[in-house]
Amino acid sequence: MKLTPGKQKGLQAVSDSRGVIAAAAMDQRGSLKSAIAKEKGIDKSAVSAQMLEEFKTTVTRVLTPYASAILLDPEFGLPASRQRAKNAGLLLAYENSGYDNTRPGRLPDLLDIWSVRRLVAAGADCIKILLYYTPFDPPAVNEIKHAWIERIGSECAAVDVPFFLEMVGYEEGADEKGIGFARKKPDVVARTIEEFSKPQYAVDVLKVEVPVNMTYVAGTKSCKGESAYTRDDAKEHFRRSAAAAQKPFIYLSAGVNNDVFAETLDLAAEAGVNFSGVLCGRATWKEGIPVYAKRGVKALEDWLADQGVKNINNVNERLKPAKPWFGFYGASSASALS
Repeated sequence: MKLTPGKQKGLQAVSDSRGVIAAAAMDQRGSLKSAIAKEKGIDKSAVSAQMLEEFKTTVTRVLTPYASAILLDPEFGLPASRQRAKNAGLLLAYENSGYDNTRPGRLPDLLDIWSVRRLVAAGADCIKILLYYTPFDPPAVNEIKHAWIERIGSECAAVDVPFFLEMVGYEEGADEKGIGFARKKPDVVARTIEEFSKPQYAVDVLKVEVPVNMTYVAGTKSCKGESAYTRDDAKEHFRRSAAAAQKPFIYLSAGVNNDVFAETLDLAAEAGVNFSGVLCGRATWKEGIPVYAKRGVKALEDWLADQGVKNINNVNERLKPAKPWFGFYGASSASALS
């Protein structure tokens, strides 16, 4: 396996000294706007760009000394990107805000006035794309998504910058937090990882969901009632999805709280999977939203410096078993891949 100089440089920029990706995520847009509006008791349209920029900048400034990188968006995150710690690389999102996507098939969409070249010019070390995907969608829907990812992979290859693909499973018309989807999730995750590991997509790092819903893993602190899997089942699902990956992969926190994400990473470690880190957003800072909405930016700063730092360190503690991304290719260092 060889890596081009730009891809190698970009991946090193977002990794720690071990080659593990301990990245924070702050690229939420629509969902962040909705959350601030809810806590302020105002209409979503009254949440200004300045509020989003202020929130993102504060999170970035306080938390990036403890992260190997930060994921931001170019719409409201560029002022924040200039406030990140010197040790932290920068990933920029290339898709339109995705968490509010309610169209049938959840077809993806790129930001109108951005390209990979422009994102790199704005300071991106790596490019991130969010894709809603299920192998059970009609082929006509998935063919659109496959071609779309191929185009982005080619664009990243042309500019010689790493491509991170974030894949979020779903089911049209279903409760994705319910036990029915929890039973299908291991299959959705494993088959999605298998698909986008294929070389035609030119993905460099897969940003993947954990293959289980921890709420339904029997015997975990996260499980409060009925279960869909035993602890051993869950570990087997972790192994199966990891075995499907032909590229380095990192876990996303998917909006769960810090304790649940920490327990999730402990289970991944117990399963012995070779994950290369995390891109963790809301599990670190989401409890700061009501603080900011009700008491302002200084209160948010104080909360982040205390609880936010504890949260990110709690996740970092769980990255000790993580494997360097270059180890996935059998290399002992990033430079051995050139």
